[in-house]
Amino acid sequence: MSVITISRGSFSGGKMLAECLAAKLGYRCVDRDVVVERAAASSAGVTQQEIREALTKPPGLLERFNHKRYVYLALIQAALAEEVQNGKAIYHGLAGHLLLKAGPHLLRVRIIAPMEFRIVMVRERLKYSRGEAESYIEKVDEERRRWTQYLYGVDWRDPSLYDLVINLEQLHIEQACNLVCNLMLERCFEFTGECKREMDNLVLASQVRAALALDPATSDLEVEAVASRGTVRISGKLSRVSELDEIKRVARAVPGVQSLNLDEMALPARAL
Repeated sequence: MSVITISRGSFSGGKMLAECLAAKLGYRCVDRDVVVERAAASSAGVTQQEIREALTKPPGLLERFNHKRYVYLALIQAALAEEVQNGKAIYHGLAGHLLLKAGPHLLRVRIIAPMEFRIVMVRERLKYSRGEAESYIEKVDEERRRWTQYLYGVDWRDPSLYDLVINLEQLHIEQACNLVCNLMLERCFEFTGECKREMDNLVLASQVRAALALDPATSDLEVEAVASRGTVRISGKLSRVSELDEIKRVARAVPGVQSLNLDEMALPARAL
């Protein structure tokens, strides 16, 4: 395991922890902007601003039925998986532990901090008044809670989603950093062949999903994809039977796809 994800509330020390870990472990830091830039570059006609909003803003009532959000998130997952595919990377951004899935390739860390710590950080960085800082923190935290609840059906604050939860109430960033480093060394989290296969499978599956989201013939579909040793299993609901052939065409064009399993694609009711 040599990919670390850091989940945090706004101004809770997540970036500082990531930078400290990168310096001590020799890992590369990956933040939201890197992922957004890569996702936009991989798709014509989608702007960085559109992708950034899909990754940060909670859905409104009407937006819950907006298919574009699915497309943007498919691009984001593929971009993030590609960024960390070779290990020795730390991602500090929203929902990294959900986008990259659980497995032996991933150490999922959550860092929390007292409100006073966060208020001081916001006032120093953004030059807000105390009241403005409190309102800002509450607003961003609520948006992130709604975002993860809507997309993944989980509360991002749930400690069971993480392998390690660090509270900065009694610890300094340096101590938190040492804690994670010691855990990495003690457990010998090497990027083994198994971890590499896990990451390769995730990258291939997310690339197939992104390709389907971008191709005009399949862009209306919302599917899940799972890969294993070159075989990609795709599940979802078809609008018409002819889409099966389009899925095959698009998916088989993705480098690395050796075979497809479409047994879990549900046919439209009129075709049954």
